[in-house]
Amino acid sequence: MSFASAIYGCKGLELNDREKRFFREARPWGFILFSRNADNPEQLRRLTASLREAVGYDAPILIDQEGGRVQRLRPPHWRAWPAARRYGELFERDEGKGLRAAHLGARLMASELTDAGINADCLPVLDVPVPGAHDVIGDRAYSGDPASVAALGGVVAEGLLASGVLPVVKHMPGHGRACADSHKALPVIDAPLSELEVSDFAPFHALRSLPLAMTAHAVYAALDPENPATTSATVIRETIRERFGFEGLLMSDDISMKALKGGIGMRSRAALRAGCDVVLHCNGDMAEMEAVAKEAVVLSGRELARSEAVLALLAQPSEHLDIDSALAEFAEIMGLSGEDRWG
Repeated sequence: MSFASAIYGCKGLELNDREKRFFREARPWGFILFSRNADNPEQLRRLTASLREAVGYDAPILIDQEGGRVQRLRPPHWRAWPAARRYGELFERDEGKGLRAAHLGARLMASELTDAGINADCLPVLDVPVPGAHDVIGDRAYSGDPASVAALGGVVAEGLLASGVLPVVKHMPGHGRACADSHKALPVIDAPLSELEVSDFAPFHALRSLPLAMTAHAVYAALDPENPATTSATVIRETIRERFGFEGLLMSDDISMKALKGGIGMRSRAALRAGCDVVLHCNGDMAEMEAVAKEAVVLSGRELARSEAVLALLAQPSEHLDIDSALAEFAEIMGLSGEDRWG
């Protein structure tokens, strides 16, 4: 089956006729959902089903469900999950409990996602924050210690996969020391390569075998002083593919973010030419999606092989999870009780 090298969002709680026609013709690799698309579990199940019906295949459907402040599905219909830093703090006190809590949290979040028809989560965040950096990452990071980030990110990825959800590593090659929010401006990271290798890059190298990853819209002066990673063939080829050894499917971060220059079509073309396998477009703007579609290509060769390897993971049966027992154990480890239990 052929897919175009794009992932799209949609505008609302249900698809309109124009969206259905566009998705049917564009044949994207997958979709991504946001809070604007989720009102309640039954509605969300209808939406995910209609997205797949529109394209005629079991397309991956992604979401950013990290916990903490980046959580698209929220109470009262879905539980509030802790920010990544909570797991890191527990890990510092007791490594075993930190790892167990992170794994359980991922499995429990995944159970909510699969119930809604969502099978990919843009998690784990492997960025390593440094003092003075912009707080766009902040407590979304597990720790300021690269080894701790890799350990916790690894068990989170395992938990998602065990429950039938694809993990999407972000943000390669590391967004933790960015001085700006790439949603609004282009960060420039001036750290020398020797420093990046032992800190920022380390978790991505450690978890290079994971199936999916997302690029960072940031310039790494030591690697390519002109282009952000998303549109830098140098960064993608020499760092992500060669230095890290990442062989999975690589997608851009949202191509509509203000860190990137030029029109949406030009951005999409630049990202694909640089080595992104798939372009991510999130806001559901039809004119912009049509511009992306003009630049998207049918996956073939190495890109198709990477896609097939990812989709094969979704065909594997998920491991059974006793939800009530897992919730009780998670709450006990995290010290959650009463009204604070899921807050």
